[in-house]
Amino acid sequence: MSQADIGLIGLAVMGQNLVLNMADHGFSVSVFNRSPEKTRDFLSGEAVNKSIIGTYSLAEFVGSLKAPRKVMLMVKAGEVVDAFIEQLLPLLDKGDIIIDGGNSLYTDSTRRTQELAEKGFLFIGTGVSGGEEGARNGPSIMPGGNQQAWSAVKPIFQAISAKADQQPCCDWVGDGGAGHYVKMVHNGIEYGDMQLISEAYQLMREGLGMSAEECHETFAQWNQGVLDSYLIEITADILTFKDTDGNPLIDKILDAAGQKGTGKWTGISSLEMGVPLTLITESVYARCLSALKDERVTASKIYPRASQPSDANRTEVLQAIHDALYASKIISYTQGYMLMKEAAKEFGWDLNYGGIALMWRGGCIIRSTFLGEIKRAYDEAPELQNLLQDNFFEQAIKTSEANWRKAIIFGIQQSIPTPALSSALAFFDGYRSEKVSANMLQAQRDYFGAHTYERIDAPRGERFHTDWIQSGGKISSTSYEV
Repeated sequence: MSQADIGLIGLAVMGQNLVLNMADHGFSVSVFNRSPEKTRDFLSGEAVNKSIIGTYSLAEFVGSLKAPRKVMLMVKAGEVVDAFIEQLLPLLDKGDIIIDGGNSLYTDSTRRTQELAEKGFLFIGTGVSGGEEGARNGPSIMPGGNQQAWSAVKPIFQAISAKADQQPCCDWVGDGGAGHYVKMVHNGIEYGDMQLISEAYQLMREGLGMSAEECHETFAQWNQGVLDSYLIEITADILTFKDTDGNPLIDKILDAAGQKGTGKWTGISSLEMGVPLTLITESVYARCLSALKDERVTASKIYPRASQPSDANRTEVLQAIHDALYASKIISYTQGYMLMKEAAKEFGWDLNYGGIALMWRGGCIIRSTFLGEIKRAYDEAPELQNLLQDNFFEQAIKTSEANWRKAIIFGIQQSIPTPALSSALAFFDGYRSEKVSANMLQAQRDYFGAHTYERIDAPRGERFHTDWIQSGGKISSTSYEV
């Protein structure tokens, strides 16, 4: 049997398309699936006449690979990945490489990198974004783990990845779980973008009484400007799709959203890191609220809202929605980058923020022209504290701010929920405020719990306690920060 350049386990949609992509780029690929029928069907279908080797046992699979063996797992995250690793190790030689290309939790990748290194094996945990189309034609690939393995997989990964500015949307991210962490943040931003677009759609549809076709025309037009992105593009396409009765399919889809966990992981990490990821977390909660369909139906009868579309000037309101969507999108990426910067400090990762923007420029779900400005911002100022401090984003926010507020006010007047748009604006107002209400919070905490506070007329770090009730004494509690 001829030996393959790389092996892939798991022939679901993503796995099959990655294999075909690799074969198209001149690499020979060995495949294995727990279901032999799926392997046979694949080999007799799209894999015909391609340099793809089918195997029907893990021993046969491992034996079909060139040394050092490169085994890519495209299986369900969690226990399934660990189970396959356990089965593979007795068959592999030290120095062989195991690659997890699923949506794994970054802490699992950190653990696997360390555990396999102790046994003499190399591990890569890589985020792969782009869905079925991206996997087949060029995804965004975000590898991390044991850097000793990078040189062996780099030619394959960079060949099959999408290209932006003639550069591969794939580069080494960092040690341990860095690759899957960046992919997790990518997915969190994806949650935010999708929720923002959905809110804009509801403002058009219910607030202005626009038809699906009119919404399609608006999103298609927006996709020609600063909002040019994959998600805006597919939103326009969705609005043209007709059901079997000739009516828009979008109107037949139940308004109860699903989720697979990566957005939740992003929100949890933000709480652990003390980073205000308000928009992305609110997007996760919006999905949770949408899932309460039966309860919402009951509540709608108790608290009916006016369903009459507004007679406001449509052109003006649409421009306000456009600007609110653009400004909120900036906030979404700002918060995502804030989280990555904090994680890099926490875990000792040397993340290339401009490089990450390049990796997201093509192939992935959040790809957009917008990312070019993020890459430029970090290329020009690698130590940039916050995207909102870059001149381009400063001007974009200042230009959009008035309409941003108008769009949210319009939603409030029409009783249309805008949790992501509104939380983005609230974050911005908090971020740009020299003074917020936290002085009252600190006074309350000190009053009931003696948690102490800092004073504006004393050096930072010096803490004070007041005996507010004249009977608590001068003893204060131990204080700590998130």
